[in-house]
Amino acid sequence: MGSTLMGRNIFNQPAVDVPPSPVPAKPTKLGGSVGGLRESLREITANSIRDIDPEQIEVDGLRDRMAFEDDGIDLLAESIRKHGQQVPIMVRPSDQPDRYRVVYGRRRLAAIRKVGGPVKAIVRTLDDDASLIAQGQENNLRLDPSFIEKALFIKEMQEAGYKPGVIQDALGLTRQGISNHRVVIEQLPEELIRLIGPAHGTGRRQWSDLAALASKVALTEVARTALAALPQDATGIDRFQTVYNACQRSAKSSINLSATGRSSTVKDEGGNVVATLSVDAKSIGIKVARKDNPEFGLWLEERAEATLRDLFQKWRDERRQED
Repeated sequence: MGSTLMGRNIFNQPAVDVPPSPVPAKPTKLGGSVGGLRESLREITANSIRDIDPEQIEVDGLRDRMAFEDDGIDLLAESIRKHGQQVPIMVRPSDQPDRYRVVYGRRRLAAIRKVGGPVKAIVRTLDDDASLIAQGQENNLRLDPSFIEKALFIKEMQEAGYKPGVIQDALGLTRQGISNHRVVIEQLPEELIRLIGPAHGTGRRQWSDLAALASKVALTEVARTALAALPQDATGIDRFQTVYNACQRSAKSSINLSATGRSSTVKDEGGNVVATLSVDAKSIGIKVARKDNPEFGLWLEERAEATLRDLFQKWRDERRQED
């Protein structure tokens, strides 16, 4: 993933342990501006790695991972306790004095809060767009998120109003790549995704196959029942496959139950019968009684072929987008 990062690269900015000594300014250059001097000093220290009290750091912004596993944080905390913090997090100044907002490194921050003591942090003055790009790029470099985690992150970024170019830069994806993730996430209930989890190693094709069953099966209900039988330490791939297999069986059962055929009536807003819909294992039929709606029957007869072709083309276009 690292070789395909696009757009602005937040990580090429230099970071040094000791800020350079400021060059004394001539009195005539200050112009009596205390605010300007403070701004200069802030910029001088902007690239340094500093020890910051974790309580001064706010954990906000969009989440690029579905969850922080408690055992994973405990393991990271134990490693930091033994060997120290090897990689700094990144923060940016908050609107409040002596307060910061985390850009990336949420797991490291959570672990150090368990260990105690200060956290090593790079301080950057970034706007919301640059902060999001830095968060996405660092996460892709350190631990590539799963397909569904990226899809959820894309959905959150779009709902938060971030522009397409910023989202592409944050994840190193093309416009088509963003679209491929979005198509899948729009078809799946978020509760279902949370039940399965990140499922690392499960790609777009598998999630698309599961999404295709949404019109036939109550995915979330089936998933909840299927997962209840799994051990707590089941892998993400096992969780996904268990849910998919259960939903596929349920879909086949539904088809078998409908093999004998069923029919329903389509009514208008006033409760009058417009047509009868008949479905069985071999065909789908729409029957309009001329005696009930003679004018509508004539109108439909003239347009039926063109309407069916339009519907078929729409279905084919949607399938192409999924591929």
